[in-house]
Amino acid sequence: MSASENARVSVCMATYNGQEYVAEQIQSILAQLSPDDELIIVDDASKDSTLDVVRHLGDPRIVLLPSAENQGYVASFQKAVAASTGEYIMLSDQDDVWLPGRVDTLVSALQTKDFAASNFTVFGSPANKYHQVQLKESDSRRWVANLITTWIGIRPYYGCTMAFRSAAKKLILPFPEFLSETHDQWIAIVANLNRNMIHVAAPTVARRLHDDNTTPKSRRPVAVILRARIMLLRAFFVALSRKPGTR
Repeated sequence: MSASENARVSVCMATYNGQEYVAEQIQSILAQLSPDDELIIVDDASKDSTLDVVRHLGDPRIVLLPSAENQGYVASFQKAVAASTGEYIMLSDQDDVWLPGRVDTLVSALQTKDFAASNFTVFGSPANKYHQVQLKESDSRRWVANLITTWIGIRPYYGCTMAFRSAAKKLILPFPEFLSETHDQWIAIVANLNRNMIHVAAPTVARRLHDDNTTPKSRRPVAVILRARIMLLRAFFVALSRKPGTR
């Protein structure tokens, strides 16, 4: 499978054992892409029929990159972003559904900033208190507050709602080698540290809630939270070295 070397929009998806929902998600994405856009799918050595499902769709805009060994979703997203060729890069989970107008909404937002993050709706199970927290457009310029609340873990930056321009790749890639989770919060740290994030109040994706979601559905143990906060603090200092003109 191949796509144009001059794609306008690149969608980056990481898959792992996603056979049940991935076709519906891909179809919701392809419906919004032009013939010159691309959907890059990095499969993290799925043990089910995910690869067969993707191949069966047979769309030339799909660029399928299977991994021989399981490396985790952070490494998969990094590989997908690195392979992207579009001016506008959008992240996607394997089990959600894109809402109509997502591509146009985020491309429009990226005319003013290099990073954008939107809100979302949920389906499959009732939303909990974490899912009900929303981004406010008025907070886009509150970069210090955004950095602090991202570190604390209460600013709702989710990879599935994010997009950025290709110029931002040099700031976010490579992901810090110690980053074992929360690539989305890493991107949010880089974006806000560079005062280059815009919040989109409108939801652009419907997140499917089910038993196999990676995102925790309840508060994690204190020790796990502490390790995550230390990891993000380390990421902040890496992001400082990525600021334009520092390398």
